[in-house]
Amino acid sequence: MDPNAEVERIFRHENGENGEEEAERWKRPPSSYGSMKSDIEGMEEGGDEKVAQEAFAVPLPVGLPGSSTRGGTGLQMNRPASPETHYTMTTQQTRAPGAVFDTKSADLADFLEHYDDEEAEKDEDDNHYKDYEDDEDDEDEMLETNSPEPPEPVEPEDTMQVDENSQPGRLHPEQDLPHIFKSIQSSLTGFKEEELFTFMMDFCQWELKVTRQQMMEGDLLDSVDKMLEILGQDRALLHTIRTLENINKKEEADELKNTCRRALIRHHLQQNLIGKYQIIREGVVRAGRQNLLNNIYVEPLITICGPGGVAPSHEFLRRFSSPLQVPSADASVGLNDLFRLRKDGKPVRTVVTTGIPGTGMSVSVGKFSLDWAERLANKDLQFVIKLSFRTFRLLRNNELRLSQEISIMEVIEYYHPECKDMKHLEEEDCKFLIIMDSFDCYQGSLDWQNAPVINDNYTKAHPDVLIVNIIRGTVLRGARVWMLGRRAAVSQIPSQYIDVVTEIQGFSDEKKDKFLQMRFRDAELSSKIVAHYKRLPPLIRLAQQPFVCWIVATVFERCYRYLRYGEHPPRLTPFYVHITVVQTNRKLQFYYGKLDNELKWSTEDKNLITEIGKMAFKMLEKNTSTFFEEDMKELAGLKLTEVTVFSGLTTELAPAAPGGRRTFGFIHHNFKEFMAALYVFTMFCTKSKNVLGSPLLPKPFLFGDQCKSAGSLLQSAVTRTLAAPPGHYDMFLRFLCGLLSPHCHNNLLCGNLYPQKNLKVGGLDEARRLLERTIRTAEENNRDRVENLKECLREMTQEDE
Repeated sequence: MDPNAEVERIFRHENGENGEEEAERWKRPPSSYGSMKSDIEGMEEGGDEKVAQEAFAVPLPVGLPGSSTRGGTGLQMNRPASPETHYTMTTQQTRAPGAVFDTKSADLADFLEHYDDEEAEKDEDDNHYKDYEDDEDDEDEMLETNSPEPPEPVEPEDTMQVDENSQPGRLHPEQDLPHIFKSIQSSLTGFKEEELFTFMMDFCQWELKVTRQQMMEGDLLDSVDKMLEILGQDRALLHTIRTLENINKKEEADELKNTCRRALIRHHLQQNLIGKYQIIREGVVRAGRQNLLNNIYVEPLITICGPGGVAPSHEFLRRFSSPLQVPSADASVGLNDLFRLRKDGKPVRTVVTTGIPGTGMSVSVGKFSLDWAERLANKDLQFVIKLSFRTFRLLRNNELRLSQEISIMEVIEYYHPECKDMKHLEEEDCKFLIIMDSFDCYQGSLDWQNAPVINDNYTKAHPDVLIVNIIRGTVLRGARVWMLGRRAAVSQIPSQYIDVVTEIQGFSDEKKDKFLQMRFRDAELSSKIVAHYKRLPPLIRLAQQPFVCWIVATVFERCYRYLRYGEHPPRLTPFYVHITVVQTNRKLQFYYGKLDNELKWSTEDKNLITEIGKMAFKMLEKNTSTFFEEDMKELAGLKLTEVTVFSGLTTELAPAAPGGRRTFGFIHHNFKEFMAALYVFTMFCTKSKNVLGSPLLPKPFLFGDQCKSAGSLLQSAVTRTLAAPPGHYDMFLRFLCGLLSPHCHNNLLCGNLYPQKNLKVGGLDEARRLLERTIRTAEENNRDRVENLKECLREMTQEDE
């Protein structure tokens, strides 16, 4: 007897409905994976054996899941025109022509209807099954099994498939959908009807997205199909294991865990990365103001031409001693293609990414990790394990006080407990990635020449030795390693251990606008901000750094809350002050472990800013844009690492010749002039010194009620500027005038560089009149200086912020 006919009979008996429409509605629907009642029956009834043979002549490849259109499932079945999927069609290769599969679960809906009925009705059902099995009128050969075993998936010859995101690579077979489907189905195959019914009831009770009706429709393969389609393969697998444990099927649960361990570890790592990077935390975190990384991320230009210099952009100067190495058109690489690069015909193992502070290395790590975790890119990487150098530093300084040695597997298990007893990393076919960012945070001594060699993943050693051996490739031999850090730090890694050096160059003009537009839902506000920042050419050049673009968006969003803002072009000096303050606060957080409420600058922090400014002022006097290690030794209290790595205000440049001495510069050519102006203004405010002219001002100027007069200081600056060639001191004068504005030295610098009280600077009216007289004189005798002098006056007097 046909099971569908039996369902129809029961329905008519209980409800008294004989309509053909109701009967048709209660027929078993076709399944996307496992329905054994398919179009083949129509072929058999028609007697067209040739068509049936053609339909099953050649096994079809497994249909891989695409991106989901269902909310929250992360999975969408690949359904062809036929109600059967490729996987089900491949499965049917195991049955003989004309055979019918009896899965012993076709009438679970019938079982549910009669669950609490009397014994007589159960006997009637038993007779129904017996009649169904002994039906001699059925000419089909009977093939009994608890559930059909699908064959091994057909693997395509091309191992570098391209997915829907145009990303090459495919999942490992043990992490792919067919393996998960087969494993779940196999764990349920030996269940009796009552046990299978209990499993489905418990599954639906704790997973509300799957209804009881969906689970009871069709056979076992239909149910597994629905679980995977609605929940996605990872969630369906986890919930199946949890349900098996709930119904005291621990042996089956453990077997399913072992069979799908590779997929479970990948899932846990993915969830860890999604939780870490899905929301980007910028500046001081405010409740309700976080942004999703995918909503605001714009990929910067990444080049593979090696470390360059500082962007060759300046308001006046056109020639520099260390210009940027402009990459060729084919020298750039996409973020998700870093490990598609090849060296000498072989895939790269170690990639180092660097850049000047503010180019977005941390954000790029987050985007790469998030794309892998969401299966948008690099699917062929079975595992992505993040072992930041910051975590190694914490391990070295805190957790290892008693025992100074630890193995790399213990480090991985310490930060990723789900990877315990993870043997996959030692397999030859295991392709995985170790991300080691913030190389400059480690602050440990790495002995590249004398560190002992470790040849396995379980030998204990000091973290210094572990890091050296990871980079050498003797530990975690099968790993791809991605290291990131500032130039002055990563330049100390021996070149023989690095396959490719890439550099994040920042945004193009189009990407600057895209970044600012994506940050705001209000299109009118974003268009205002884009148009406003373009009114200041130096700010356009400075915004090549994603970090500055973020400052522009944050500052202008706040400013546009006030009426009539935007009538005048923005001032330049406040942005350089913001960069200095934010980079110093980040130094305290990243390198010294300070919390958001502990970012009070110490005397050492203030002295470091002042000494860097003093070095910048000497460079300005010498008219040079680079400095060397011996230049810092001339200034008391300056350390190479503090200045070139931690401060975030300077960077290492490419040496003029291979093997030459290390060369450094500021993160932007204009930043040297700003730091020089900040030094001059700080000496004027804190020590009453005019470093531009006489050693001491005519009378002492103290904090408190007595005011400082800016007239003589500005007079010295104007005199020096006009006496020098055009472009030498012009930007320095503009920044000094900007620092004289109360908005800068009172609102932005007080509480950080200066004491938390009003810093009264007198003589601003006198300074304004001085600039006005100088402008009138220049219009007659020095026209090429007029425009900059007007900008100086605007920097000092404009009060629209």
